[in-house]
Amino acid sequence: MPGTEEYQTSPYIAELYDYVVPYRTRADVSFFVELAQQTRGPVLEVGCGTGRVLIPTARAGVTITGLDVSRPMLDVCRTRLANEAADVQARVTLVQYDMRDFDLGQQFSLVTTPFRSFQHMITVEDQLVSLACMRRHLVDGGQLVLDLFNPSLAYLVDESRLGEFGEEPAFTMPDGRRVVRRARILSRDLLRQVQDVEMIYDVTYPDGHTERHLDHFPMRYLFRYEAEHLLVRAGFTVEAVYADYDRSPYGSKYPGELIFLARKR
Repeated sequence: MPGTEEYQTSPYIAELYDYVVPYRTRADVSFFVELAQQTRGPVLEVGCGTGRVLIPTARAGVTITGLDVSRPMLDVCRTRLANEAADVQARVTLVQYDMRDFDLGQQFSLVTTPFRSFQHMITVEDQLVSLACMRRHLVDGGQLVLDLFNPSLAYLVDESRLGEFGEEPAFTMPDGRRVVRRARILSRDLLRQVQDVEMIYDVTYPDGHTERHLDHFPMRYLFRYEAEHLLVRAGFTVEAVYADYDRSPYGSKYPGELIFLARKR
């Protein structure tokens, strides 16, 4: 994915990922697991990372393939899978590909893009190429979940976010390292709808010395009708738009999430 070198190559980001407090408490896992059970699989998860959603899906009895561009993330996922029961491991296939260019030689009943991975597609060309890949991997009538954040207009113009903001609860790694994460927006391109985001990990070791690790990536934000038109252009029929993982209808909360359930035409 363009501009995501730290994610693709850094072992630090992959190592810390599962301990970040907001990631541990996200309410999206049950949403994706229930959809996977309803379709009965097989499922393709695009941007599977360390298996935060993938492993619970496999535990629920569904066959799933996890695709990710980051080898360190997939390595963590494999380590986690090694601690699962043999039947869970047997339901999982992991592959390393860019979401714009993959051919797995099979089709799926459901393709998912949890936690906004699609928003690393910065241009319309990238978006359409990626959606075309996903569509080719769906059976006729198969479903796609496009999981985006709903852009907050106040957030987009808030100058305070150009400095460090959003300190999260500290977490402690098994080896005693204490980590505090913050964020900042390095730049904004309001015309292209792209923000350069930097996640900042301040690490304090048990002996007192400190390190700072930075994870920088661009994100393209999409508005509701822009994304809906994009899906239709890519050969999908939009069946539902949700504001949250409890399937609240879009518009019932602001900004909420922007979750599309679409079907291959």
